[in-house]
Amino acid sequence: MKYTIEEIQEKLRKKFKGNRFIHTLGVEYTSVCLAMKYGADLEKAEYAGLLHDCAKQLPEKKLLQICKDNGEEISEMEASNPFLLHGKAGACLSKEKFGIEDAEILNAIRFHTIGRPAMSLVEKIVFVADYIEPNRKKAAHLEELRKMAFEDLDETVLAILEQTLDYLEESGKEIDRHTIVTRDYYKERLRSSDHE
Repeated sequence: MKYTIEEIQEKLRKKFKGNRFIHTLGVEYTSVCLAMKYGADLEKAEYAGLLHDCAKQLPEKKLLQICKDNGEEISEMEASNPFLLHGKAGACLSKEKFGIEDAEILNAIRFHTIGRPAMSLVEKIVFVADYIEPNRKKAAHLEELRKMAFEDLDETVLAILEQTLDYLEESGKEIDRHTIVTRDYYKERLRSSDHE
């Protein structure tokens, strides 16, 4: 890696405002804890957890530009809600500014918000860690999800996706079809006998 964890922490500490840095450290910590539990690569989980929101505070125009410049696919929903692109833009910045080349780390950053079918172990860990990290207070059923995360990762991914879809539906917000596709994939995976 081009930079150590400590060097990246220092760069992000200077860049982030408010609670964003505290959340970032929480996701980094939780990612490592889950990686230890499930036997994932600790270094990959830590880098991905630390960098997952590195593009979060950029203006929407900048997020769009970064994604366009780097050939990232932009859905209609993302084009009309560019804040959703912070994962994809974050993967681009992690490569460009922080020298991250590992595809699994970059994908964990890229898909940490809406997930995707057939996520790798590190991708699932960061997806879950972002939702359950100790500083998050607002999401429903957090206590239950935090316990579940250390018992069955796929079950937790599905629960988070279902909770997200319920929230979006109840609040009348637009739903990204990728979230539905991902939810359906994990629902089917858990039903199948292949689930570990």
